[in-house]
Amino acid sequence: MTRTRPATPDFEAALAELEQIVLRLEQGDLPLEESLKQFERGVALTRSCQDALRQAEQKIRVLAKTAGGEPVEQDFAPPDQD
Repeated sequence: MTRTRPATPDFEAALAELEQIVLRLEQGDLPLEESLKQFERGVALTRSCQDALRQAEQKIRVLAKTAGGEPVEQDFAPPDQD
């Protein structure tokens, strides 16, 4: 049986979904199996948010570098994913 992985949402959507998962888990009324599924989804969303923040930080660093006193925007390659 192959599980399909939910699509990775953009940062704001991932953060909103993560907040909802935390609320459901804090209520404590989910069955164990559902709690585990929600926890796994939360971990995936957390990683997605961390990656998005890392990429934004890299872009800010690139933008902050100056050439002749003017900001220069350059493309960057995100770090390799293991």
